[in-house]
Amino acid sequence: MKQDLNDTVPQQEAAEAEDMPDVSIKEVARLADVSIATVSRCINNPEKVTAKTRLKVQDAIRQTGYSPNTLAQSFRRGRTNIVMVVLPSVGDPFFTAVMRGIRAAAKAKGYSVVIEETQLNTMTADEIGAMLVSNQTDGIILLASMSPFGTEVLSAKSKRRLPIVIGCETVSPDLADFPSVHIDNIAAAKEATNYLISQGHQRIAMVCGQASSLLTKDREFGYRAAMKQADLSIEDGWVVEGDLTIAGARKATRNLMNHGNRPTAIFCANDEMAIGCIHEIKSYGLRVPRDISIVGFDDIRYAEVTDPPLTTISQPAEEIGERVMYRLCRRIEAGNGASSSPEIVPHKLVIRQSVAKPAS
Repeated sequence: MKQDLNDTVPQQEAAEAEDMPDVSIKEVARLADVSIATVSRCINNPEKVTAKTRLKVQDAIRQTGYSPNTLAQSFRRGRTNIVMVVLPSVGDPFFTAVMRGIRAAAKAKGYSVVIEETQLNTMTADEIGAMLVSNQTDGIILLASMSPFGTEVLSAKSKRRLPIVIGCETVSPDLADFPSVHIDNIAAAKEATNYLISQGHQRIAMVCGQASSLLTKDREFGYRAAMKQADLSIEDGWVVEGDLTIAGARKATRNLMNHGNRPTAIFCANDEMAIGCIHEIKSYGLRVPRDISIVGFDDIRYAEVTDPPLTTISQPAEEIGERVMYRLCRRIEAGNGASSSPEIVPHKLVIRQSVAKPAS
């Protein structure tokens, strides 16, 4: 049997070759006319093998149907090939779209995905962090603005080695050292509010999420900045919490409908709340947008089929998911060598039929 010039291998690679299924890998080596160690190197470290040799081995693998024992390979590399995604709610339509992007990228990179839903509180903060520290998962994608980890996990020493990437959300100070992918929420909220102003609205209210949410704060900041720039006042009671849910938005809308100076337009911090607002406004015998205009945020899959179709800020949810997963892979593979700078993706104002000029 001919032997490739690179067949002198470290003992570790030779050991890896021995761990693989003997019959199958021997058959691949025989068909490719190379050593077993070279086949192992083609699978584990292809960059160390010549292109000609790689082609021969790949052709032999196709002929034999050989499949490496990926679990054993993971153990040898000290990895699980599993990443955890921490998100507020699995049922949120926006996060469903983000997860499609994450899963597509994870599949392409050979990773499995597990999900931890923070609303369910099935694990404590320290338990989630301990999973990562103890190598039960290779990395974490955090789709939440507040850290679910204990202070010990996010200590200065741990930050240098934890593969964590933040997606979608504004990053809190304790997570600022980790890479992130998100839109400019302040600019997006400002654009949404400015669109209402451009249509002639002056009495513009906002239905936001929880006051503790950094994401809510950014979107509220953008709304207030646009109102201030247009020299428009915001009356007490025009900024109300809607809990980011349809039910919460309906309650918030009732408060706005009963306000002494009822607004002519409402900017909502997400589309679910915008849908709740529309429903509640109709229950008062009013019409959207003839009586009150509504703008949402996220452009979830229901936005274009609401009655009326919803004007909203569109986030590239699947693209964010893909970018977050690929950044996590680079973080896992390159460690401290990977960039930690935030990645800002573009948003877009999608104009539909939920906004009109204010009634005379």
